Amino acid sequence: MAEPSGTARDPEAVSRFVEHFAAQLVEAGLQRMPARVFAALLASDKGVLTSAELGEQLKISPAAVSGAVRYLAQVRMVSREREPGSRRERYRVHGDQWYEALTNREAILKRWEDALREGVTSLGADTPAGRRLEETLAFFEFVDQEVAAMMERWRAHREQRFGWE
Repeated sequence: MAEPSGTARDPEAVSRFVEHFAAQLVEAGLQRMPARVFAALLASDKGVLTSAELGEQLKISPAAVSGAVRYLAQVRMVSREREPGSRRERYRVHGDQWYEALTNREAILKRWEDALREGVTSLGADTPAGRRLEETLAFFEFVDQEVAAMMERWRAHREQRFGWE
């Protein structure tokens, strides 16, 4: 599938990239179909494709596209939007998708911290299990602080390197 970018693209090379990057995402824990859809959107010059375009490019069914997009939207890696003047939806990957995905993970870490605090109280901080939970809690609190500081550095780096916030 060629995209209007002014530069000729080899569809086979694009497909190889999509499948290779998707495999890396799967290895990191993402489900296979959302990984493929995300990689295809990421490889798209405009970062926007319709369900039909995704299905055609990846040779998958509309149901597979729908399920993958539903998951990716839930974890804030893509957004849905309507094509102007149409009822057809298209799916967009944003430049800050990694930031959004990490921010979403941060909310999960907060819930884990709350559950761990409750566990330390329930099990007793002086028991082996309570101490293990307390160390796990300390780790997540540390990670939470480091991620917040890292994201602040990223925003400054992004502004300097790419000229946008």
